[in-house]
Amino acid sequence: MPGDAAQLPVLTQFLNEFWSEAHLAPAQAIAFELALEEIFMNIVMHGAQPGMQPSVEVSLSLAADTLTMTVEDNCRQFDPLSLPPPDLTASLIERPIGGLGVSLVRQMMDAVSYQRIGARNRLSMTKHLAG
Repeated sequence: MPGDAAQLPVLTQFLNEFWSEAHLAPAQAIAFELALEEIFMNIVMHGAQPGMQPSVEVSLSLAADTLTMTVEDNCRQFDPLSLPPPDLTASLIERPIGGLGVSLVRQMMDAVSYQRIGARNRLSMTKHLAG
């Protein structure tokens, strides 16, 4: 789909429909909703070269009690996991804007990995779902 902020509700609906069809506990969906919003909006706001609209693909895979969400884009190479962790001890005035979202995603998920495959960025986020 196009990397346009107006597409976020479509992605959220896709996630919610998957969740419902897989009969997963609704309370566990919030981590994936937040991660999807954070990663997708980072692509929309920061990923594209000027004059280019990103193309984004989101996939979900459930195996046993483990769900993996993969987000791919065609933007310039960028590994969000290479960012240093934010300094949460600094005052709000001293902290740079941004950087908290990726840290939050890493805390919410059991595993997060990045790959550059051809001309695409791939970020995979995996979490064990408590039964």
